Amino acid sequence: MKGFGTDEQAITDVLANRSNKQRQQITLSFKTAYGKDLVKELKSELSGNFEKAVLSLIKPSLLYDATELKDAIKGAGTDEQCLIEILASRSNAEIHEINRIYKAEFKKTLEEDIKSDTSGHFERLLVSLTQDLYTAGEGRMGTDESRFNAILCARSRPHLKAVFEEYRQICKHDIEKSICREMSGNLERGMVAVVKCLRNTPAFFAERLYKSMKGMGTDDRTLVRIMVSRCEVDMLDIRAEFKKLYGKSLYTFISGDTSGDYKKLLLQLCGGND
Repeated sequence: MKGFGTDEQAITDVLANRSNKQRQQITLSFKTAYGKDLVKELKSELSGNFEKAVLSLIKPSLLYDATELKDAIKGAGTDEQCLIEILASRSNAEIHEINRIYKAEFKKTLEEDIKSDTSGHFERLLVSLTQDLYTAGEGRMGTDESRFNAILCARSRPHLKAVFEEYRQICKHDIEKSICREMSGNLERGMVAVVKCLRNTPAFFAERLYKSMKGMGTDDRTLVRIMVSRCEVDMLDIRAEFKKLYGKSLYTFISGDTSGDYKKLLLQLCGGND
């Protein structure tokens, strides 16, 4: 970044090939060595989607989740898909920490913000997902929750996978089909997403990535969030599921849908062409 012009490739090479923990150490060392804030420096040097992706990489991962949740709630309209995606896919311990960070950063609880921005059964589903309930059993569930809600949000993942399989044996169709038949709108989308995520998390993210890129225009926010938040978690599995579902590699899809330094950074996070 020093002098005239910026070496974007060097920024990509350093940040895309480090863990989130290492990026936090780099940020700290940068301040110690140069007396400057790395985030501010990058903001002044970069622009567009490349800037957004780089800044997302530098944030501590659970602070990034909390910020994305806040942005999904505030402003005109709610990004329900973002809320569902994060809350349905993070572990019990991560949800607990996201709640703590959210309150510290925004001076309101995540639950309060969700309640002020959503309603009905969908609100209850999201509120249930903000509790660290996956291992808690039903003892802490309110009596006003629907049975679906109570079961989906209060059982362990292995238990739920077994429940879904048993359901298919008894009813001769998947639980998603019943949800689509019985529910509609955000509640339907939310419940289906929770089931998909619990059943096969990498496949859930592969589908989200595909939808963010297919057709006219790109949902860059979703694309960046998933690539950044999953690159150290299950990217290899997501790549495998993507190829299986869509017959093309995630790498090829990103290559055809993005450009410039932004594309180079995403491809580094992707890690390879299957």
